[in-house]
Amino acid sequence: MNEVLKQLYSRKSVRVFTDKEISADDKALILRAAVEAPTAGNQQLYTIIDVTDQAIKEKLAVSCDNQPFIASAKMVLVFCADCKKWYDAFVDAGCKPRKPGVGDLMLAVSDTNIAAQNAVCAAESLGIGSCYIGDIMENCEIQREILDLPRYVFPAAMLVFGYPTEQQLNRAKPERADMEHIVHENSYREMDGNELRRLFGKKPLEKEYTDWMKAFCERKYNSDFSREMTRSVKEFLKDFE
Repeated sequence: MNEVLKQLYSRKSVRVFTDKEISADDKALILRAAVEAPTAGNQQLYTIIDVTDQAIKEKLAVSCDNQPFIASAKMVLVFCADCKKWYDAFVDAGCKPRKPGVGDLMLAVSDTNIAAQNAVCAAESLGIGSCYIGDIMENCEIQREILDLPRYVFPAAMLVFGYPTEQQLNRAKPERADMEHIVHENSYREMDGNELRRLFGKKPLEKEYTDWMKAFCERKYNSDFSREMTRSVKEFLKDFE
């Protein structure tokens, strides 16, 4: 197995970092890897916000579901789906562009997340850990104020980076689902209860399956932060109506 595949298979989220700083050269390599990512029509429908102000990191740690490790990360990047810059360029060039719509946003989010994953892979190759922060999509009004986000710009992902502690390096990676349940051939295949139990049955370690599933549903799917994310995304979507 080559080194790229080894790193892809072994990579796990890192939430505790050492005090070692990320060098300017390594940061530049990570950012370059991000912008070299595949992109629809070479449009690069994203803007990356490099958060270097500690006060802003601390605000994001609070607004993103009160996660202090965000503020301690050595590098924080917010990947924004950006439908504004092309629209503004069309207007500036004398075109008559339509307003950006939901389809444009979806394409931009795809571009954005591909760039973010390139950054993750580049960091991993340099021995630098990372963690996605999906909570950047919550608290629309607060995130807009913190990051000065204008209309047609959506914070699709945030990544925090740093060198992992020994404990993080040795922590086991959570087991992924068996391929037979994830890869469907030629068309989508609905799974019945028995297969769903085989798919998710590895996750409960001590609880009975249905007890674990009910607890997980309440902790994640029915949670306040999940409801807030839905509300917040709807608020961002108003830009694209």
